[in-house]
Amino acid sequence: MKPFFKWSAAGLAAVAVAAGWFVVASRAAPVQQVAVARTGIVQSVVATGRLNAPARIDIGAEVTATVLEVRVREGDRVQAGQLLVRLSDAEARAALQQAQAALLEARGRAAEQAGVTAPVAAQAVVQAEAAFTAAERDHQRVRELVAQGFFSQQRLDDARRLLDTARSALQSARVQAQANQPRGVQQALAQARIGQAEAAVGIARARLARLAIASPVDALVLTRSVEPGAMAQPGHVLLTLAAQGGTRIDANVDEKNLRLLRPGMPARALADAYPGQPFDARLAYIAPSVDAQRGTVEVRLDVPDPPAFLRPDMTVSVELVGGSKADALVLPAGAVRDADREAPWVLALRDGRALRVPVKLGLRGVGAVEITEGLQPGEAVIPQTEKALPGDRVRPGAQAAPAKGMETPAFISR
Repeated sequence: MKPFFKWSAAGLAAVAVAAGWFVVASRAAPVQQVAVARTGIVQSVVATGRLNAPARIDIGAEVTATVLEVRVREGDRVQAGQLLVRLSDAEARAALQQAQAALLEARGRAAEQAGVTAPVAAQAVVQAEAAFTAAERDHQRVRELVAQGFFSQQRLDDARRLLDTARSALQSARVQAQANQPRGVQQALAQARIGQAEAAVGIARARLARLAIASPVDALVLTRSVEPGAMAQPGHVLLTLAAQGGTRIDANVDEKNLRLLRPGMPARALADAYPGQPFDARLAYIAPSVDAQRGTVEVRLDVPDPPAFLRPDMTVSVELVGGSKADALVLPAGAVRDADREAPWVLALRDGRALRVPVKLGLRGVGAVEITEGLQPGEAVIPQTEKALPGDRVRPGAQAAPAKGMETPAFISR
């Protein structure tokens, strides 16, 4: 009986310990848990934006005129210099013809000055010199005869007057000849008249050109707001073009993700209208300032090889990929506390208690984070949705579902 008594006492003690543990365990609060999993993770920033052209150009008229012809419609692709709209130009053409006639006249007068007036002026100098020489000799001879008493003083006065007239004519002829020299005043005036006429022709051509509105660049016609017969006026948009030569995405990213952005960052984009056809993009621009009202940063992404189905102003989802790992320790983002501060931590479930465990973070995906230090694979962690506090007695409850962000989004190639 004695051994039986000892065995019974030991069994009763074990039962008592088990009963005590059961009582304590029954008092511990059940909590959901999520396990640290070894899987792949992609660090990315997701944003929504719109497709845009490198430049959007509004085409209008510089003058008020009647629209005679519109040669394009929405969706047409046009080349640089291609005629888009033609305005009424009869008056402008007449003005151009008048200016061209004035130019022709100015050039003719310049040719006349060089070929006729200048040689005539030179010959006039020769004639004036001969006349002056003759008058000078006649004056000398008359003076001698008057001194000898053959002629009266009146005859000498007449000879002197003729000499002065010849001298004046010679000076005038020389001035005229000088003015008609290659660098003289008359030639300068003739060239100035030509310049004025050429300028008038240029102005007339410019006015005429403003009535033939052409595309400044290779572009796609987005809108057409004018029809033949309408009155075009300055400030009124006739056509809107999207310049060709590249496609970009304009998006706004939450400012909390600014530290993850860098120029040249690869991205994948997906047009809402074509959800099964992702395409590549690359971050090209990060705004230097933050929108204070929305708390976002403007970014622009280049699309080096845009698919044919893309259209300006399409809504596009973009994921900027900052890094990826195929084998990492990953937790749902909701299980990490103070993740954006200097000392992140988790509430781990160890030996029936909730313990505060500091961790170090690596890549951050959509709804998931990488744990680089502090936890082991398979270890249970209590999400922030639970009310447990560090030191509380807890017991495992339902297994929380992995965060959706732990899976790579459908339009990100792995």
